[in-house]
Amino acid sequence: MKTIPLRNPEPNFAHFIKILKREEMPDKVHLVELGVDYEVMKYIVDNIMDKETRRLPTVTEDESKLEPWKRYLIMHINFYYRMGYDVVPLGFPLPALPRKYRVTDDTALLSRGKRIWVEEGIGIISSWDDFENYPWHMVEKANVDEYFRFVSEILPEGMKVSVTLSLYEYVGENLLGRVGLFKLIYTQPDLVKAVFDKWGSIVYSFYEKAVRFDCVGVIFHADDLGYRTGLDMKPEILKELVFPWYRKYSELAHNHKREFWFHSCGNVYAVMNDFIDYVRIDAFHSFQDVILPVWKFKELYGDKVGTLGGVDVDKLARYDESSLRKYVRFILDKCMPEGGYALGSGNTVTNYVPVVNYLIMLDEGFKWRPK
Repeated sequence: MKTIPLRNPEPNFAHFIKILKREEMPDKVHLVELGVDYEVMKYIVDNIMDKETRRLPTVTEDESKLEPWKRYLIMHINFYYRMGYDVVPLGFPLPALPRKYRVTDDTALLSRGKRIWVEEGIGIISSWDDFENYPWHMVEKANVDEYFRFVSEILPEGMKVSVTLSLYEYVGENLLGRVGLFKLIYTQPDLVKAVFDKWGSIVYSFYEKAVRFDCVGVIFHADDLGYRTGLDMKPEILKELVFPWYRKYSELAHNHKREFWFHSCGNVYAVMNDFIDYVRIDAFHSFQDVILPVWKFKELYGDKVGTLGGVDVDKLARYDESSLRKYVRFILDKCMPEGGYALGSGNTVTNYVPVVNYLIMLDEGFKWRPK
């Protein structure tokens, strides 16, 4: 693993997309993540990167004189650049909107001190008065244009960014609450629809601003729609309230010649054909071996849609080196032939994943070659 971090990365997003779309046979493994926890990035930057690899070559000014959010973006982009990625996952500079949450101690390997858990009960909106009084206008404080102008200035040649927001997950966790959503869908369905449409339109407006920038190559929408054995809600409810928004996001991406990737945890295979045929996703992400291993997904759907990640996070966190290398090689040997696959975790690289295991996963990707 002496090559990680890379001194001379050669990102090539255009080639990555050709491989993912099976337009070319793969000659190397491309990497992808919905995200790597800040604690993991910071540990690698502080303890593994040297003076040369800590520097993003596109930045020539004195970083200490820049605003904190700009310094963070420099570190964030340089991390993915030096680790060998072609695409950098980014969120949006959203203001701190009101929400309910719980706080507990973070016992992860790279602890952040406290961990925030979403409120699963009744959310911040449970009536029409709550809806009318919610400070929706706060989203206007997000300076999206300045944010992506700076990203455009510092992004290394050959790289693109993916942009991510949530709809179903945000409504269910931060606005209505899980219990609130499941109750209100039967007692006040018009209110539920109004909340979905309001937040859905806000998400659309953010994506619309982002795709105007050439640095943005992907809308990587993330919504956890299910759990281990099925969907949170009946498919017909999702198709009425949520999927039309997904299709709008997909059409927006495609109309601007961008990719539309979709992330969802859980057993969502009852609606996978809807994702592919109606929403028209370009690639799917999030896999657990106990639900459907990534290589099985590629066998079933790989001729229709790209396959992203799939290294089960439980195994990534627990396996010893020998077992993990064998497991990652197995995934690559099953998924890489004929293209349509990119290597990464089944969800995200969390702060309870040992850093060495994350590096082992990347190392196996760098070593793989077509047989």
